[in-house]
Amino acid sequence: MPVSPAYRPEPRFFELGADYGDAVKSADFPQTTLRLRNDRAAATVGLETLSDAEWIAHFGRFEPLPGQPGPVAMRYHGHQFRVYNPDIGDGRGFLAAQMREVPEAALLREQGDRDTQNPRLLDLGTKGSGQTPWSRHADGRLTLKGGVREALAAAMLESLGVPTCRILSLIETGEDLERHDEPSPTRSAVMVRLSHSHIRFGTFQRAAYYGRKDQIEALMEHARSLYHPAIPAGDATGFLGAVVEASAALTAKWIAAGFVHGVLNTDNLNVTGESFDYGPWRFLPHYEPGFTAAYFDQNGLYAFARQPEAVFWNLTQLAGCLKLIAEPESLAAALNGFGPSYIRHLRAAFLNRLGVQSLGEAADQRLLDATLALAREKKEALRWEPLFFDWFGGFSSAARALGGVRGKTYQGEAFDAFRFALMEHEPDRPERLEHPMFAAPEPEELLIDEVEALWSAIDADDDWAPLKSKLARLETAKAAWSL
Repeated sequence: MPVSPAYRPEPRFFELGADYGDAVKSADFPQTTLRLRNDRAAATVGLETLSDAEWIAHFGRFEPLPGQPGPVAMRYHGHQFRVYNPDIGDGRGFLAAQMREVPEAALLREQGDRDTQNPRLLDLGTKGSGQTPWSRHADGRLTLKGGVREALAAAMLESLGVPTCRILSLIETGEDLERHDEPSPTRSAVMVRLSHSHIRFGTFQRAAYYGRKDQIEALMEHARSLYHPAIPAGDATGFLGAVVEASAALTAKWIAAGFVHGVLNTDNLNVTGESFDYGPWRFLPHYEPGFTAAYFDQNGLYAFARQPEAVFWNLTQLAGCLKLIAEPESLAAALNGFGPSYIRHLRAAFLNRLGVQSLGEAADQRLLDATLALAREKKEALRWEPLFFDWFGGFSSAARALGGVRGKTYQGEAFDAFRFALMEHEPDRPERLEHPMFAAPEPEELLIDEVEALWSAIDADDDWAPLKSKLARLETAKAAWSL
């Protein structure tokens, strides 16, 4: 059947015109085999009623959805490892559609605006959909393994309450791809993500590069009105402040989740503060500030503990673009809000991961410091994710943690300081501990060995069952953490 009655097309970015994107067509793939279909995400925009054949038509051959004008490759520039590149843009993807979130999804959403009278505008963006004017000499394709990895990362982040895109669709496309950094030839795919916005810091950088004050004004007002409507019209400083706040919250949640994005270039951060376009991401095996995800990040620019620094640096580039339409002094003041906001959100993120209530700034900071000190001291024996799993619900979980597989790890001075700090805080919604997940000895993790094993089952035997089982368990984990 076609889209549901709840589907509300609203292709707003397309109204900005040819200065911001180029009309393109998808590649003509030799095959379109549906591998992953996220009906839960699709239901948030009224697309869950599509038949598999209709799904493939829209997300494998990219026949436009009702009310959508056809795909656009977005124009942007970016700093890549802090080197400016004016020759990038949507080189293997495009913006396929925009639609409003259904009111029920807005009501149930835990983060952001809960105003059901004005649900969020959401994007369908692609990866691996073919060459565009910005492909340069690349093939515009995505490896199937790359699509699998993004689906896993998005599911893990969502389960932990980190703002993220969701992978709506993954379709295998039947081409053999040559890659220099993995065994080749390798299988190909086209992916569709559902995201709040694809307007990157680099989208502003392109307009600033050409000195187009008019484009900066139009783009800022477009993004302000759609994504930060509480900011008054024309207030570029207020807009920057809203992006700073959203970015600080996102970065803090990455740290609490033990997530390492991998490639925090200015074209991989957007104005809504949402994870997307991950690089060769990793989750921390244990506390290690210098842990890097990308093998080519030889200087550790985007290492785990340097992610706040990287995000702030990127925000300064966005502020530099806005100098064309706002006073530098006021923009600097907005930027200076990042540090305090990040620390505030980091305390909140750690309390959320431990499932306890705030007791005020001083006590919350003691718990944050004590948690990091324990993770640092015990890093050889204590993985990152199990620490939060064992002690979720605060000291209500003492018997569970001390009687569990890591019980003997919880001793010594660092643990004593952690225990005392934790005892100060009351559990937040302690009924969550009744979820069956907390009776298990281990939490759901997503370390690199498991990722490789899930891919190996697909690559060697075309066995998708382990991946689908993992995604189902992450959905269960999401329910347990947020019940």
